Amino acid sequence: MPVSNQTQQLRVDDFNHYLHPFSDMLSINNKGARIIVKGDGCYIWDSENNKIFDAMSGLWCVNLGYGQKSLIDAATEQLNTLAFYNSFFQTANTPAIELSKAIASVAPDGFNRVFFTNSGSEANDTMIRMVRRYWDIKGQSSKKIIISRWNAYHGSTMGGASLSGMKYMHEQGDLPIPGIVHIAQPYQLENGLPNETETDFALRAANWLEEKILELGAQNVAAFVGEPVQGAGGVIIPPSGYWLRIQEICKKYDILLVADEVICGFGRLGYWFASQHPHININPDLIIIAKGLTSGYIPMGGVIVHDKVSEVLVHQGGDFNHGFTYSGHPVAANVGVATIKYIKEQKLLQHLQQNIIPYFATKFAQLNNHPLVGDAQSIGLVAGLVLYQDKQQKKHFAKDLHVDNICREFCFNNGVVMRGVGNRMIIAPPLVMNQTQVDEIISKIVLSLDNLFDSLKVKGIV
Repeated sequence: MPVSNQTQQLRVDDFNHYLHPFSDMLSINNKGARIIVKGDGCYIWDSENNKIFDAMSGLWCVNLGYGQKSLIDAATEQLNTLAFYNSFFQTANTPAIELSKAIASVAPDGFNRVFFTNSGSEANDTMIRMVRRYWDIKGQSSKKIIISRWNAYHGSTMGGASLSGMKYMHEQGDLPIPGIVHIAQPYQLENGLPNETETDFALRAANWLEEKILELGAQNVAAFVGEPVQGAGGVIIPPSGYWLRIQEICKKYDILLVADEVICGFGRLGYWFASQHPHININPDLIIIAKGLTSGYIPMGGVIVHDKVSEVLVHQGGDFNHGFTYSGHPVAANVGVATIKYIKEQKLLQHLQQNIIPYFATKFAQLNNHPLVGDAQSIGLVAGLVLYQDKQQKKHFAKDLHVDNICREFCFNNGVVMRGVGNRMIIAPPLVMNQTQVDEIISKIVLSLDNLFDSLKVKGIV
């Protein structure tokens, strides 16, 4: 269909002036960017007035949906009161203090202090400096190395991209930086052995951490960082028992355990933090946050620091020479306070656990009935499936077919946002959706999968 003159002009201006993240600008120009102009509830509209269900919550962040008045009012009120002041030079602002206290009220036991950043990437950079500073103060300055996992995502700054286990990111910019190493991810479909049980794989995968610590020397390792559920890597749900063993290893070798909850925090799995979910059930030393903290309305991230670490930094460390102009930005902080207040007042977590998550899990698992789909899994309101050319043989499509991108385009055209990651398709819908909207998502995904199957069948690929 022909596009409007307004859309055409926006696309021209977009290409001429706006450099997109993680994008091939020539490819965008050849195809034409989809211009998003409005959001309301769980839906977005593009410049051609197409209504689309945002089943990725923006980028894992718009947990409370678009147009949430209490969040908008919180931003407006603070803009009218104090639009900005910094947190340097022995100053503070009321919303940042209130948000710190509110986060501590919902965080796991022992987490009473927060360092604010502008994003999850900056929060992970902050974590690197913080854990190294902690060990310096403790008189163990050799403990510098941080262990992460391949296919993990922890941001795109120099530190965040280094922690991330995305090799295509490492190919640009001489990454990773020194002092960061990786182990394999706990993805049984990729790394499991023939006939290996989930329990056995969980133990073997977790023990890769111990092997790496022994290789490097525990006296040189500062921390292990991991997403409780890997997000951008394709929604990799770890096998039961994996995280319990990881925590045991960290304690055994006196290594700090860092949970990157940028995606999983603030209700995504039905709990305030994924660390509290029975499938994960860990007690980390630091928690990385962003995204759902403000429901994506205003950029904000942070590190929630357990007393074990914060007491050392505060009472023995003196100056922590790190921070950002916008650390604890009052407008962002006031939106964060409003976000936590909304979740509490609406009893959203209880509603998710009782009414939405079980229903969503059942419906999403039914996608396994599709001829192209296998291993459709969910935890909370994050889910992923595998596209198979032959699911009986678990044969993947050739990478150069870019089947995930084709499927994503069908999804967009059918009115639902779904993200493609290699041979996987993933979603993370808003926490405020209802059961009828769950049905809507699934029906539109099935239609898109049918479209994909038909297009591949015509080409003789399936």
